[in-house]
This record gives sequence, C-alpha cells and structure tokens, in this order.
Amino acid sequence: MTAHHETHAAHGADHGAGHGSKGSLWTGSILSILLTVIPFWMVMSGAVDATVTTVAIFVMAIAQIVVHVVCFLHVDSRSENGWTLLAFIFTAIIVGITIIGTIWVMYHMNLNMMPMSVDGMSQIQ
Repeated sequence: MTAHHETHAAHGADHGAGHGSKGSLWTGSILSILLTVIPFWMVMSGAVDATVTTVAIFVMAIAQIVVHVVCFLHVDSRSENGWTLLAFIFTAIIVGITIIGTIWVMYHMNLNMMPMSVDGMSQIQ
C-alpha cells in the first residue's frame, strides 16, 4: 500500500460516507423524542383545536423525517459526492406523486361512484 492509502486505512476513512458524531446522535435522539411527545400530548390533552392539532402533527412529522435523515441516515450533499441526497430527493418526489395521485383518484372515485338515491333509481325504471 502507498502511504496515502495506509493513512486512510489506519484511520478508517470511507471517502465521504461519514458516520455521526455522538453529538449528532444525541441531538437527533432528543429532537425525535420531543417531536413525538409534543403531538402525543396535543392529542391526549385536547388542549388545542382539532384542525390546529392536525396541522401541527403533520408539520412535526415532516420535521421528524428531516431529523432522522440528517442525524441518523447522514444524507447530505457531501456524502458520495451528493448522490445520496439526489437519490433521496428523487425517492421523496416519487413517493409524493404516488400519495397525492392516490388521494386524488380515491376522492374522484368516491365523488363519481356514490350510490343513487331512491329518486334517481325511480328515474331509471
């Protein structure tokens, strides 16, 4: 091995796929706990209006996804020259399109496939 490779091998360098520090893991753990406990408290206490609670839970869920991706999965623009981040964004877009498309189709199926009323049935016969 060359001196350059020996140095990296001795220090365990993995060329950009960084592992989290203890601080990053602690920060992620504390934020994850808070982002779980707060919505749980909001629902169980009933202290906040249902609409506000729903929006707050959605926002905190998105924030928790970001915390997990950054603190635990270590997806950033530096790891693997940004390809991990690009793959994650592509996956998020595909999942978003799938979820939104499913909701759209189900809404229109529900709207257009409702059972007829008694008056509507009498008009057919």
